[in-house]
Amino acid sequence: MLIPCLACESRFRPDEYFRACHDYHRGMDLVSWTCPRCGNRDELRVLPGELGFGYPRHGRFDVSDRVRVPGLQRRRQDMRLDISLDQNVWRVPTRLRQLAGAR
Repeated sequence: MLIPCLACESRFRPDEYFRACHDYHRGMDLVSWTCPRCGNRDELRVLPGELGFGYPRHGRFDVSDRVRVPGLQRRRQDMRLDISLDQNVWRVPTRLRQLAGAR
């Protein structure tokens, strides 16, 4: 199974793809991913059996494209999202956002 970058059309094995996930926004349920080849940054939603790509709009995320990844699972934790496929698990941490006015 190879997962594509929607910008440059490079294809990645799941381990390489999910290691490039670097920030989980728990409130919007989004993962940030940066392509190891072209540097394009995408926000995506990890769903059971697929990845959902789209755009934030009106305070929500509208999925417009889906890439099927059979067997893909997810588990939300307090400070991270765990993505699993077969026997592999990748942990995407929540980036702590600074509160407005906090020093």
